[in-house]
Amino acid sequence: MLGCDNTVIETVDWQQLDAGDGTGPRLTVVARVRPRSRQAGRCGICRRKRPGYDPGQGRRLWRALDLGPVTAWLEADAPRVSCPEHGVVVAAVPWARHGAGHTRFFDDQVAWLAAVCSKTTITQLMRISWRTVGHIIARVTAEQLAAIDPLTGLRRIGIDEISYKRGHKYLVVVVDHDSGKLVWAAPGRDTATMNAFFDQLGPERAAQLTHVSADGADWIAGAVRERAPQAVLCADPFHVVSWATDALDEVRREAWRQARAGGQVTSRRSGSRTVRISTDSARGLKRARYALWKNPENLTGAQQAKLAWIHKTQPLLSRAWLLKEGLRTALKLGGEEGKYGLARWLSWAARCRIPEFVELGRKVRRHLESIHATLDHHLSNGLVESVNTKIRVITRMAFGFRNPAALIPLAMLALGGLRPALPGR
Repeated sequence: MLGCDNTVIETVDWQQLDAGDGTGPRLTVVARVRPRSRQAGRCGICRRKRPGYDPGQGRRLWRALDLGPVTAWLEADAPRVSCPEHGVVVAAVPWARHGAGHTRFFDDQVAWLAAVCSKTTITQLMRISWRTVGHIIARVTAEQLAAIDPLTGLRRIGIDEISYKRGHKYLVVVVDHDSGKLVWAAPGRDTATMNAFFDQLGPERAAQLTHVSADGADWIAGAVRERAPQAVLCADPFHVVSWATDALDEVRREAWRQARAGGQVTSRRSGSRTVRISTDSARGLKRARYALWKNPENLTGAQQAKLAWIHKTQPLLSRAWLLKEGLRTALKLGGEEGKYGLARWLSWAARCRIPEFVELGRKVRRHLESIHATLDHHLSNGLVESVNTKIRVITRMAFGFRNPAALIPLAMLALGGLRPALPGR
């Protein structure tokens, strides 16, 4: 019931103790225990047999899983041993991790809950503070990472950044395309952060990478080309299409600004003709954002009508929408068909006389090699975006994180395959 393997239970008694949840002393179950002889006298860090040093600071308590509505504690001696590698440390106990004030079963249940529940749920159910939850998550994650290196055997990875807090606070996340797991995360959004990843990966494992998908950011591409030049760098098609969507939205906003001004407005594209746009058009353009952004197959009836209205009344914006859809179609085709369609699209963008898409065409040409690699290998950052979405859910459930040191262990626990099983399962 207490989750004490390799443990001798000497006595079990009732005692008035403070559970630490602010409710004051209450009647609890206290089990006085000791390790079995073969488990006694071991270093708390390396768990090797070491000579005793002193009795420590006397007996101490470990919180165990509740027995129904009643809290339970383990009480035992905490002697110290002398380890030639780690110095004088408290001896290991089989029922708890080193430095913990809770049993392994307690830690494992809290870690499991932290990956799937909100902060309030955990603190109320387990009768502990949120700060204690953070310490348990860090402890369990560190033990798991010491036993399993998630960077081993990487071949195809995806790299992206995610905002975890207001004020341009970002994490760089690395996901294994083959296992679908989060394998690395660190605060930052620059080349130094990427170099920290490759430093931890090491040159031998970096040389084993075959494909890297990213969003086209120069700080990612530069680090990959320098530290893993043999890897094929694939530009994420979703981000390439998002470039076109941003350009399209800028064209829409300019059309809306002109319509809002009203009257005769000289066309900034051709410079040779004037158009009269009514204030009704301004209202229509303001509500046309999602009709322009969404894929045609996902449009509602009202959005299809809005798009038809744009094709009739806004020829410039209509042409910008067709350019966006042309790029999306080329990337969707893939292979040689996709390359041919992309070449035709680049020719169209160069002569479209829409400054935003002329500039977009230049940007696509700068990333043409990585976009061609994406068309050949059909590799995208969709899996990484899925992981990012789950990290946002974790952040929302915890009502935000003040620092990444608390978020990263929780993300690795939930998405990196490190989450322990529920006790006794």
